[in-house]
Amino acid sequence: MLFFKVKENQISGILPFTDKNYVLKGECNVKKKKNDVRALLPKKQPFRAYMKGHYDLYLLLLPALLYVAIFMYVPMYGVLMAFQDYSPAKGILGSSFVGLKHFEKFFSTYMAKQIITNTVVLSAYSLIVSFPFPVILALMLNYCMNKKFGKLVQTVTYMPYFISVMVLVGMMNIFFSSNYGVVNMVLKALGREAYTFMSSEASFRHMYVWSGIWQGMGYSSVIYFAALAGIDPTLYEAAELDGASKLQRILYIDLPSIMPTVIIMLIMSAGNLMSVGFEKAYLMQNDRNSGVSEILSTYVYKVGLIDARYSFSAAINLFNSVINFVILITINKISGKLSETSLW
Repeated sequence: MLFFKVKENQISGILPFTDKNYVLKGECNVKKKKNDVRALLPKKQPFRAYMKGHYDLYLLLLPALLYVAIFMYVPMYGVLMAFQDYSPAKGILGSSFVGLKHFEKFFSTYMAKQIITNTVVLSAYSLIVSFPFPVILALMLNYCMNKKFGKLVQTVTYMPYFISVMVLVGMMNIFFSSNYGVVNMVLKALGREAYTFMSSEASFRHMYVWSGIWQGMGYSSVIYFAALAGIDPTLYEAAELDGASKLQRILYIDLPSIMPTVIIMLIMSAGNLMSVGFEKAYLMQNDRNSGVSEILSTYVYKVGLIDARYSFSAAINLFNSVINFVILITINKISGKLSETSLW
């Protein structure tokens, strides 16, 4: 084998089994002219010509941009309330600036530690337990031989997602009632005592998380169905010819193929770690379970809207958003280094 080095218009090489350099002199078309390379590249269009040819695509994008700008970015100037003694009569620009007063006031209250702990524990429990179920459901239905049965299961698991939170909590109060609930009636028939599921601190988190899994598992599995549908069928054919079982196909074909989607969804879920849904927690809350059911969103509702302490509630919300942002950036960085899959 002959190895060559290219240097301007000469090619120098070393013949095998020798240590002598041989130089082949002569003209060589090693370097191509820049003009030839540029001629192969597409010419840049003027901005007006480009917009004229693609204006319809930007018109389709315009409603989404307007929605984000109007409802996401414009209200952000209200963050100033967290650093003011806000008065509705004076407005944001007219209220006095107080710096970090409301942040210090929140962290000095005896409830701050308990509220933050309740929020983190409930969010982490919900994320860890509920995240795998949509993936498992999608994998199970992907290998369902009876297509009619698979579609029936998909429909049944999708339907609870469209039940409102208020109706869901009402159903839980009826089914788990200590007096006439179906669950407690079964416990009594088995010789057990009735249990106050909805009023117990020990059962609040379990009731919150597992009812959420039942409600959202089917809808959340849609994106994993789409990811599984994009896998090359020839991979399954080759695996079947090699005698691979269904479990082996799941482990070595399905999971590696949908792993980027799983990681992206996990990052986005982790970014909302501190954002527990307000409505469900508030509707399930009562005097007996308030020790674990009082979270940041319910506390903000009470002090912000009920007690009209707008600046104080804005400071708590800003703290919550900053923590979510930091978690999102951290998880995204870690994911990018470990798996080379990240949001950006």
